[in-house]
Amino acid sequence: MIFLVEDDANIRELVVYALINTGFEARGFSNGTDFWQALREKRPCLVILDIMLPGEDGLAILKRLRAQSWTAKIPVIMMTAKGSEYDKVLGLDMGADDYLAKPAGMMELIARVKSLLRRSEAARDTEEYTLGALFLSIPRHMVTVKGTSVDLTLKEFELLAYLVKNEGIALSRDQILSAVWDFDFEGETRTVDTHILTLRNKLGECGELIRTVRGLGYKAAVS
Repeated sequence: MIFLVEDDANIRELVVYALINTGFEARGFSNGTDFWQALREKRPCLVILDIMLPGEDGLAILKRLRAQSWTAKIPVIMMTAKGSEYDKVLGLDMGADDYLAKPAGMMELIARVKSLLRRSEAARDTEEYTLGALFLSIPRHMVTVKGTSVDLTLKEFELLAYLVKNEGIALSRDQILSAVWDFDFEGETRTVDTHILTLRNKLGECGELIRTVRGLGYKAAVS
């Protein structure tokens, strides 16, 4: 599934049509609010972002995507009328994988989408982790314990992924809050404790892999 965030209805419909006609699944959104709502339900394999959007602009959306563990590796193409060298460098420095100035030809856009997806597929193996009987795949948004699938909420998955990716490292509750929740989240550290408790219960015998570090926070470790 490819997500496109573009406020111009004509461009949005044209791009979505071109993607679907090429064999991709695609959905278009006119603003960041609708995009984030859909993202909570399904993780896309690629995001195409306009910069100039109503409300939250494309660069702000990109910053949030890169700040959260579950979305940090989603490939992003910036497609925008702001085509100066400065704008391109800014977008790439903030974490965009590619940059295409409008008006863009659909053949070029499709070629860039295919190229970026090939590179993303090649890097997939580096985003799968095994810890004891626990297996976690970030690209497939999948967790299993002894081969049996475990159903996790988005935040539970992000929390587990952050711990597993930092295996053996003691992480403070504040570090976990900053990495897993939105950068502007104003919650308390007990939010972390509550999610850890639920996560341990869902993981069954692998729940013991999430260890409490007294006076600090938590870490993922086999022993």
